[in-house]
Amino acid sequence: MKSRDTLIRLRRFQVDEKRRRVTQIEMMKADFTRMAMELDREVAHEESRAGISDPAHFAYPTYARAAATRRDNMRQSAAALEGQLAEAKAELGEAFEDLKKIEILDDRERTAERAAEAARDQAAMDGIGLSRIRA
Repeated sequence: MKSRDTLIRLRRFQVDEKRRRVTQIEMMKADFTRMAMELDREVAHEESRAGISDPAHFAYPTYARAAATRRDNMRQSAAALEGQLAEAKAELGEAFEDLKKIEILDDRERTAERAAEAARDQAAMDGIGLSRIRA
């Protein structure tokens, strides 16, 4: 019984760990998306301030070019995290399924033990009842 309890605790820990990883990836993705939107606004502001919106123009603002490059990198990073997020969610699903299988097995075993104990108790009570009838 102790080994099954230990196994259940281990599986719960694994599920919690995978859940934390999914949450962490989602937060990173949201941060990258937010930063990309902020950089979008900065690029637009810089372009409107300079009056030049063509990146190929020789007088295009250097800060706008750098911010646009950084924004594109943020978007690529967010897209890369999407794959990691899908993988992490799949791992979380598998870990959760494993936990549920073990918990169901444990519940069945405990139910069977309770039924056996109830049958033993009933047999003992029947024995007491029969001994009183005979006496």
